[in-house]
Amino acid sequence: MTLENLIKVGMADLNVAHQTGVLKTTGLGSCVGLTLYDSRAKVAGMAHVMLPSSDIAREGSLNIAKYADTAIPELISRMEALGANTNKLEAKLAGGAQMFAFAGNNDTMRIGPRNVESCKEMLNRYKIPILAEDTGANYGRTIEFYSETGILLIRSVQLGVKEM
Repeated sequence: MTLENLIKVGMADLNVAHQTGVLKTTGLGSCVGLTLYDSRAKVAGMAHVMLPSSDIAREGSLNIAKYADTAIPELISRMEALGANTNKLEAKLAGGAQMFAFAGNNDTMRIGPRNVESCKEMLNRYKIPILAEDTGANYGRTIEFYSETGILLIRSVQLGVKEM
């Protein structure tokens, strides 16, 4: 990976790459790094999803990349603009950790698992298969997604580097 083809995806952000780009996001705790790929068109997309639903949005202007229900449709739209076919997209997920232990079964504190569930619901709506996932547990992750190959590298302090 060279700096010329590195495309950073920040928190509550999304981006796309074509041919030789490498999408990278850091700091995935309870957030989900969702990747989509069309292998024929060599178009890759990544969203750093912070929260499950825009229904809870409080900000004045909605950051569509922040929520699973708005980030995924936008990511698909941007990928289609580069030549991707929605019927050919495949997904990989990482993150969605439960970073802190809480007493009780309060659903609002299950941000990581809810983010994963919400991403999977949206992918199901679009009939996009999930090829691989590294979600849950209680540790953070950094991911790199290669548009030339569709390979997702997941880095964590606990487990080193994993390739999916």
